[in-house]
Amino acid sequence: MQVSSLNEVKIYSLSCGKSLPEWLSDRKKRALQKKDVDVRRRIELIQDFEMPTVCTTIKVSKDGQYILATGTYKPRVRCYDTYQLSLKFERCLDSEVVTFETLSDDYSKIVFLHNDRYIEFHSQSGFYYKTRIPKFGRDFSYHYPSCDLYFVGASSEVYRLNLEQGRYLNPLQTDAAENNVCDINSAHGLFATGTVEGRVECWDPRIRSRVGLLDCALSSVTADSEINSLPTISALKFNGALTMAVGTSTGQVLLYDLRSDQPLLVKDHQYGLPIKSIHFQDSLDLILSADSRIIKMWNKNSVLGPAPRWCSFLDNLTEELEENPESTVYDDYKFVTKKDLENLGLTHLIGSPFLRASMHGFFMDIRLYHKVKLMVNPFAYEEYRKDKIRQKIEETRAQRVQLKKLPKVNKELALKLIEEEEEKQKSTWKKKVKSLPNILTDDRFKVMFENPDFQVDEESEEFRLLNPLVSKLSDKRKKKLRLLEQQEQREKEEEEEPEGKPSDAESSESSDDDKGWVEEVRKQRRLLQQEERGKRQAQLREDQQTVLKPQFYEIKAGEEFRSFKDSATKQKLMNKTLEDRLKLEAKNGTLSVSDTTVGSKQLTFTLKRSEQQKKQQEAEKLHRQERKALRRSAGHLRSRHKRGRPFH
Repeated sequence: MQVSSLNEVKIYSLSCGKSLPEWLSDRKKRALQKKDVDVRRRIELIQDFEMPTVCTTIKVSKDGQYILATGTYKPRVRCYDTYQLSLKFERCLDSEVVTFETLSDDYSKIVFLHNDRYIEFHSQSGFYYKTRIPKFGRDFSYHYPSCDLYFVGASSEVYRLNLEQGRYLNPLQTDAAENNVCDINSAHGLFATGTVEGRVECWDPRIRSRVGLLDCALSSVTADSEINSLPTISALKFNGALTMAVGTSTGQVLLYDLRSDQPLLVKDHQYGLPIKSIHFQDSLDLILSADSRIIKMWNKNSVLGPAPRWCSFLDNLTEELEENPESTVYDDYKFVTKKDLENLGLTHLIGSPFLRASMHGFFMDIRLYHKVKLMVNPFAYEEYRKDKIRQKIEETRAQRVQLKKLPKVNKELALKLIEEEEEKQKSTWKKKVKSLPNILTDDRFKVMFENPDFQVDEESEEFRLLNPLVSKLSDKRKKKLRLLEQQEQREKEEEEEPEGKPSDAESSESSDDDKGWVEEVRKQRRLLQQEERGKRQAQLREDQQTVLKPQFYEIKAGEEFRSFKDSATKQKLMNKTLEDRLKLEAKNGTLSVSDTTVGSKQLTFTLKRSEQQKKQQEAEKLHRQERKALRRSAGHLRSRHKRGRPFH
């Protein structure tokens, strides 16, 4: 693995150790070995994790401990142990593998489908059994409840091999000429096969009959896609009980809900290449689809997830690689297209050692590129001279008085922050201290200078008392603000640079007045008191001019008037339900609800005292106070120590 940066974009190369160009000269390779770039910048997560020629299929065991890969040439299978981070075993085979499947949680039971119609079974010790199917197979799936292997291929029949009985069962007859892929839903056991006609047939293994037919070829044709041939089914994958993804040979991926015959989503790879495989990443909520050129990730941003448990140290290693970036191998080479070669007159070098084909262009030595460009372009010096003159002009423009673009809201606050930032830069330049970020450039505070609701109210009491010098400083900023607005208006009308007032003259004005902040606070308080006094007088005059009219209320017969408050409260209670009255009485403390032992409810009411009872209680209280005031103390009868004889 290697980390490189291009246009502030970090690129993680997972195969950096094996991606050195073969056309590099021996001298260049020796130079790279001296720098030790390849060794220092390479991380081998799993030792010998490669295939000599081509890797055709790779799968992970169900327990996540083993990675199995098949390839050619020679046909072989390799098993890697992620706990030991090394190769566990390698077995050579008689023919190339089309696909394979692990029947157990680890590597102890493996089934291989070969391209010569043979099916090969391997156990933990090695080769176990081999059999043959009538037609060439392209894919197979394993049905766990019945121990059946379903094989599809260059035939309209789906062959079934029962591993418990050790014999073939009656095949399933489809309406297709050939079947390309198949899959079994692990939730309810539905078997689906993709045909060359662009259809998906669904079968129920329990009754061995077709339960559904889905036409994906017609649904894959959209307004944005260009299809020149019949879309056949090239990939098929279930996720959960109701979700299915289908890949076509023309580069489309269709996401289905099994309850509907219309796709929920159609994604086009835009390359026109068959979809090789589809995978659901549930932890990141992603759908991954791959063809022979690219891998696409849907529904989420294409970010790397957490490292697997067997290589958790990968997170720390990537951080270390980011801290020490190194130059890549291609820094000494220039990538040119065929059009660039035509402009340079080097098309005759195509096929020679000076040009190395790569992707849609060629790599050539950077020194050769510069020499040829100087020879082809005789006016290179004039262009260089013009560029230098343009740079000098830009430098002189940068030294002029720059017009500050102030926001529409809180202009004075923005000007204050700009001045503080300039002073901070001067101080940090002298002290070489790391400067703090400015809120003007922070996106979190941009609404403060855009939304008028965040305008600072300078007339408020808090603003005037907490900022004693704000009046003097604001006067300076207002002058400067007016100058900047005049400059901006003049630049719009005349398109000329305005002449501003030097900053030294502004800073020198009334520098001694800034020391009298105490007098300024007192002045602001006196002004606030006068304003408050004026408001009170205006309110008093308005109250005096207001004429109050009497309001009359009618009392019902049989009721006694006590106060307006009691009548209003009683009227509200009369309009409420019994439940609301009980809740209000419980809140006031006159009612309590409790549960009895037999499961029923018990209500306790506290009755209000009448006026006569209240008068009697007041009389008793007054009587007790009078008796207490007339009571004589008997403290003088207490004996004193060492004086006289004790009292008996």
